[in-house]
Amino acid sequence: MEFSKEPSEEEKNNWHNDSNNWVWGMFYYNPKDKRMFPPKKIKELGWTINFANSNSVFLCVVLILVLMIISESVK
Repeated sequence: MEFSKEPSEEEKNNWHNDSNNWVWGMFYYNPKDKRMFPPKKIKELGWTINFANSNSVFLCVVLILVLMIISESVK
């Protein structure tokens, strides 16, 4: 049995620069990339969500729900 190894920085950069991994040029979707929050297309602007990673999508939905509950309780 072979264990999956951590991809190299070069491979991560290749994924990041591949336009096929960017839906509409702004949503990162790469099932090979296991990172939840890869860098944005312009790396200096922070991180984005890898929409191919179910954990990051789940975390984002939970965060949105919590913010909605908090905003309703403030009213």
